Amino acid sequence: MFDWSGHRAIVIGGSIGGLTTALLLRRLGFDVEIFERTPTDLDGRGGGIVLQPDTLRWFVECSQQHPETVSTSTQFVQYLDMDNTVVHREVAPWSYTSWGTFYRALLADFGTEGYHLGAYAAGFDQDADGVEVRFTSGRRERADLVVFADGIGSPSRRRISPDSTPEYSGYVGWRGTVAESQVTPQTFELLRDSISYSFGPHTHINVYPIPSSDGGLAPGQRLLNYVWYRNVTEGYALDELMTDKRGFIAGVSLHPGQVQDRFVDEMRSAAAQVLAPAAAEVVLRTEQPYLQAVYDVEAHQMAMGRVALVGDAASAARPHAAAGTAKAAANAWALYDALSESDDIAEALAKWEPGQLELAQRLIRRVKEMGTRSQVTGTWVPGSPDNRFGLYGPGR
Repeated sequence: MFDWSGHRAIVIGGSIGGLTTALLLRRLGFDVEIFERTPTDLDGRGGGIVLQPDTLRWFVECSQQHPETVSTSTQFVQYLDMDNTVVHREVAPWSYTSWGTFYRALLADFGTEGYHLGAYAAGFDQDADGVEVRFTSGRRERADLVVFADGIGSPSRRRISPDSTPEYSGYVGWRGTVAESQVTPQTFELLRDSISYSFGPHTHINVYPIPSSDGGLAPGQRLLNYVWYRNVTEGYALDELMTDKRGFIAGVSLHPGQVQDRFVDEMRSAAAQVLAPAAAEVVLRTEQPYLQAVYDVEAHQMAMGRVALVGDAASAARPHAAAGTAKAAANAWALYDALSESDDIAEALAKWEPGQLELAQRLIRRVKEMGTRSQVTGTWVPGSPDNRFGLYGPGR
């Protein structure tokens, strides 16, 4: 393994993908700093995460923290009809965490000394010896390697892969959480040990338990997390829905408390009409639901000299395979392997890139097919193996 001690790396983006990348680069010997554009702590953002092997790998192989301390699990996948009857159920164990819980665990391993908030990277230039990153504050930082992990709206993707632009799927995901203790005993018993699906015409929802904000992992102490996919026409209808209470149109997501009340009221009314009663109850008891417009974006290039894109900054896929954080982690681990075997950064990135592009292409193709079955043609079949989560394929 090549030792990168004495070399500096910068990671742009301090979310889960950025933290995983930074931790692995530090493990190689790099002096690593993270620059996150958000001015306040990211803890508390986001909902649930399905934990796939790549996502958990840092904790399994490198951390003194243990996966079971940051996750909860269920044993089954089930489909509910309009009277809560289970129309299909199978053994399919999965583990879950909350975004905040997992973020806190990774940040605890990285530490806060080299983690900078409120630093927006506006551009970069590079030469044979390194990369200079320019920030909107006027700050400039130079490093041997720069990795952009700054999400689906990454401005650096436009430079590295200029033909790659987000493509709207035709639907949005309503998200939220509610404490298990706040639903009826009947709903709790039905949902407690499964990821549960409910389908309606051109819509579907999945519900599963995640750790509570204070780390509660035991049944009854957790949160029920959901994503409810609803079709919205691109154009004025989507723009109006994604306009926050201040009057600004959001690009991808509206955080809790920002969605206009009239849209929340309409969503709650629809839930009672089209979802299984247990799923509808979870939606109706959510105090502050939030929104994500669902996009795909596929990078045609992820490396440029000493600069790399990882995670959603490169390619973002619809959430149906529950593989977004897993793909970011897979990108980071593959980068770790490539840099372990080479003493030339540009050469390592060039070897790393093709496999990561192919991984994203396969995932995006599969989730588009899943979305078509559920939101367009109505051909999603309960229990079909094609519906299973997985980064590398259904159930994988």
